Amino acid sequence: MPPRPHLPDHGAVLAEVRKVRRAGVVRLRELDVPALAEVSRELPQGDGELPGGPVERVLRLAVSRMGGGTLQTAAEYSLGLAQGTRDWPAADRRRRAAQVYGVSVERFRKHHELMVLGQVTEQIVAVAATGTAGTTAIPLPAAEADAAEGGFPAAHRVLRPRVHHRTVPVTLHVHSVDLLRDVDVVLSPTNTYFALPAPYKSSVSATLRRAGARRDPAGGLVEDHVHDELRQWADRHGVPARAAQPGTVATTSAGALTAQGVRRIYHVAVAVPRPGTNDYDVQPADVTRGVARAFALLAQESARHDPPLRSLCLPLLGAGRGGLTPPESFGAVWAAVEAELARDAEWDVHFVVRRHARADLLERLLARLPADDREPR
Repeated sequence: MPPRPHLPDHGAVLAEVRKVRRAGVVRLRELDVPALAEVSRELPQGDGELPGGPVERVLRLAVSRMGGGTLQTAAEYSLGLAQGTRDWPAADRRRRAAQVYGVSVERFRKHHELMVLGQVTEQIVAVAATGTAGTTAIPLPAAEADAAEGGFPAAHRVLRPRVHHRTVPVTLHVHSVDLLRDVDVVLSPTNTYFALPAPYKSSVSATLRRAGARRDPAGGLVEDHVHDELRQWADRHGVPARAAQPGTVATTSAGALTAQGVRRIYHVAVAVPRPGTNDYDVQPADVTRGVARAFALLAQESARHDPPLRSLCLPLLGAGRGGLTPPESFGAVWAAVEAELARDAEWDVHFVVRRHARADLLERLLARLPADDREPR
């Protein structure tokens, strides 16, 4: 059995990644980065290497394994790995990375940048653990590996947390929200003006808007169902003239998503725009209030449909541009879910996240729920 590779210290690697962010890869030879250099020496050399010297190769390999999306794009800009950015000043790279998340440079510096660089560091440590140039997958967490089929992580998990006096099934979807099938209602986070983002954005609300639209065979937009219905709701309730109260819920059809068995979208106003900026404030109490209101609307609407509505899918409200951490968002969402299920409501509860790392987090959080309210013997 080959010896287990030496794993570099996470903190030391993170400090060196932050050095690279400040200097950029164009100045790598001037930097003292012994931990990154040690990882580079563990990688096999050969044909098909990523461009750049050994340390740059480690960085590019780590970033390439981040799964795409805004996280990987922001990492590429932050480190100067995106095409044409090698010699960009650090301030310009940070500004472009902030644009990826749609936040101010200062907010990105304080809230997003360390998360992005931390994820780069996690991948570097994983590279050191495998000791390969990317053909070996990062080992899956045990729960995920058990659920995997054919070597791929499972896209769905059924968890069974204990709530009040019973065990309830909770389905966890690990994919983009537009891939949901046969879930009656999907919650979509929005701002207090119920103004949807452009359909090309990557947020949950933008994705649902895009997926709910009807297009012609050539891809041209025919009807922007979700957007138009939400504007009609806002007009009826006077929202364009004033912001709604945080926690307000608007209802629309699911548009073209009805073909996938999704029947309703509940738009939950949790994001309060910060005047004069592109930023939002989200309070956990507003998330809890909004989810509780969504359950109340589900109870009102259920019997009006045939068959009745009974399943509800929740993203991590406020955990994107809203600034809440995933545990904060889950705690706020679960407070309302638990209160609803504790009264023996028979709803079919689902969660949806895009990354397996977040799914693992939710699984751990659900596993740690208190169970001291068991039925008396």
